[in-house]
Amino acid sequence: MIEIICNDRLGKKVRVKCNPSDTIGDLKKLISAQTGTDASKIILKKWYTTYKNSISLEDYEIHDGMNLELYYS
Repeated sequence: MIEIICNDRLGKKVRVKCNPSDTIGDLKKLISAQTGTDASKIILKKWYTTYKNSISLEDYEIHDGMNLELYYS
């Protein structure tokens, strides 16, 4: 299991534990369970890369302790 930190830059920082084989959509569901925000409203980015729901974390080379930017649509 790996731990990913998501920061929305508005004071909310979420730590989520998941498997590297999980998809971005699965990660969004875990984040929405902790924050109370609907998973369809969450956008995950790193710099200018917007992550797509169907691709796994290991395909994006997201590792343990990595920080992602959390945006809301």
